[in-house]
Amino acid sequence: MRIGVPKEIKDQEFRVGLSPASVATLVAHGHTVVVETQAGQGAGFSDEDYRQAGALLVPDAATAWAQELVVKVKEPLPVEYDFLRPDLLLFTYLHLAAQPGLTKALLRAGTTAIAYEMVELEDGRLPLLHPMSVIAGRLAVQFGSHFLQRPAGGRGVLLGGVPGVKPAHVVILGGGVVGTEAARMAIGLGAQVTIIELNLDRLHALGDLFGFRVQLLYSNSTHIAEMVPTADLLIGAVLVPGKRTPTLVSEELVQQMKPGSVIVDVAVDQGGCVATSRPTTHTQPVYTRYGVLHYGVPNMPGAVPWTATQALNQSLLPYLLQLAEHGYDALKPGTPLGRGVNTMGGRLVHPALQDLLV
Repeated sequence: MRIGVPKEIKDQEFRVGLSPASVATLVAHGHTVVVETQAGQGAGFSDEDYRQAGALLVPDAATAWAQELVVKVKEPLPVEYDFLRPDLLLFTYLHLAAQPGLTKALLRAGTTAIAYEMVELEDGRLPLLHPMSVIAGRLAVQFGSHFLQRPAGGRGVLLGGVPGVKPAHVVILGGGVVGTEAARMAIGLGAQVTIIELNLDRLHALGDLFGFRVQLLYSNSTHIAEMVPTADLLIGAVLVPGKRTPTLVSEELVQQMKPGSVIVDVAVDQGGCVATSRPTTHTQPVYTRYGVLHYGVPNMPGAVPWTATQALNQSLLPYLLQLAEHGYDALKPGTPLGRGVNTMGGRLVHPALQDLLV
């Protein structure tokens, strides 16, 4: 199969769909990989690295997009919609629940689009979302800690405090992969941490993992209303696969937060779980509403492209090999890749997306 890797064009998105190591593996299996020049430069991979791995370097995005299978990191942007076509297999993060324009473009073009975040194993695990969720959870605390500093606009709170001065209170909405990794980082920095989670089994698992180092609360409106105003750093880590994230924090609750406190809504790529959240960019990552700094960068792992590209590729490569070797036959219903298909032949085929355009 002929596989195309265009350069990412989202703001400050330096990740790349395939690392040179993945290219070498695909070429060894008899596939042709076409890479746009400088596609990997931001992640630390030179054109020469790709040439040595066996890739064909092309000077323009159109040629990379013209291949049978296109592998990206982020969803196509409007300037790329003209590259979509009926005979294209597109494999990337899509998050269509928050992308009605892209959804309509994929349906008009008849493109078969497989979303990394919806490739699902029998036990419900999401193997291609997991590595980026780990990174996003850890970065949420790093970015939150930075913007809590006074020169960055925050209230001047050191996350871990010092002897005689209490640490910052980090409140995490959701105890999945993002929430767990955020808690690890916050605990490591000495913060006081509260996780609010809906799934009771997950709450018990978090209790086994963190013991008394974390306050664990069942997710209901009362607990959220009690905890949010006390947060120095509020992290939104809620995921409902394939659907928009429910709004858990109202505008009124945000108004009750302390001036200079920080919200990092990792769920913003699915619509966000805070009423006042909206997408931002790495170039302009924060805005202030009601005196509270809001960070809503949808492609957070793009800040660490060398790490993120390799972490993604380690999980991606086995599925990519299946897709490259078997084509549409790899997308049978009930298989991990089949569960990841969002659009095909001008139809929304994933059950979670059926009501998207209603």
